Amino acid sequence: MQIVRDLETLRRALTALRADGGCVAFVPTMGALHAGHMALVAEARRRADQVVASIFVNPTQFGPSEDLSRYPRREAGDAQMLDGAGVALLWAPDVAAMYPNGPEITVQAGPLGAELDGAARPGHFDGVATVVARLFDQVRPDVALFGEKDYQQLLVVRHMVRSLELPVEIVGVPTQRDADGLALSSRNIYLTEEERRAARALPRALGEAAQAIVEGQGVAAALAAAREKLAGAGFDPIDYVELRDAEMLAPLAALDRAARLLAAAKLGATRLIDNLPVQPA
Repeated sequence: MQIVRDLETLRRALTALRADGGCVAFVPTMGALHAGHMALVAEARRRADQVVASIFVNPTQFGPSEDLSRYPRREAGDAQMLDGAGVALLWAPDVAAMYPNGPEITVQAGPLGAELDGAARPGHFDGVATVVARLFDQVRPDVALFGEKDYQQLLVVRHMVRSLELPVEIVGVPTQRDADGLALSSRNIYLTEEERRAARALPRALGEAAQAIVEGQGVAAALAAAREKLAGAGFDPIDYVELRDAEMLAPLAALDRAARLLAAAKLGATRLIDNLPVQPA
C-alpha cells in the first residue's frame, strides 16, 4: 500500500491506479480504525477495482470544547490494517496540505445539518461537508463508503453530493456492533470499564423503543421510556432521542413511513451516538 501526504504525489498515484480504466472506491476516515471501518473497506473492495482510504483528523468539525487534541491517533497501526485489507493507497495529509490557505471557503450543510447533532454541535456538519467536498475533489472517486452509525452525516454527504452534482455514488454500510450490541466507535476507548458496561443501555433502549413503536405504542411514550432508561444507566446529558424520517430527518409523531430512531447522550466524559432503522409493520 502506498502512503501519500502531498497533493502532487496523490495525483500521480491516482493516475497510475486508473491507468487500466478501473473503478476507484474511497473510504474517508479520521483514523483510530476498528472493525466498522474494515467493513467499509470490505464493501469498497466488492464495488471497485481499487480502494483508496484517507486518514485526516479534521479540525473544522470539532467545536472549541471538543476532543480534537485527544482524539486517538495511531497511523502506523491503522496503515497496517488498511494494507492487510487490500487498500491500494492511503491519503494521509496534514492540516497544511488539506487547508493550505486555511478553510477560507466552506460548504454549508444546510437544514439537514442544523438539527440533532447539528444543534448539539454547532458548525459540526459544515466542517464535515467542507472536508468531504475537499477529499472528493482530491481523490475523484467513483464511489465512497460511509457508515450508517453516523447516520446524519451520511445524509448530509448524500445531500451535498446531489446539490453540488458531484459524480460520486454514496453507499451507506450498516452499523457494526460489539457482541453486547454497542456500536463500534473510535471514541469507545475513552470509556472506563464501568462506563463500558453501562453503555450497553444505549442500544438496548433504542431496540426496545423501536419494537414498541412498531407494535403500536405511541411514539412520544416510547421515546420518553428510552430517555428514562438512559438516565437510569447514568447518561447525562441526553442530547436527543428522536424518531425521524429516514430520508430528510423530519420529526415523526407516528410511524407512517421508513424512519430512523436516533440518540445521542454523554456517559462520563464520552459522548455516544447510535441509531436504528424502524419500518412500519
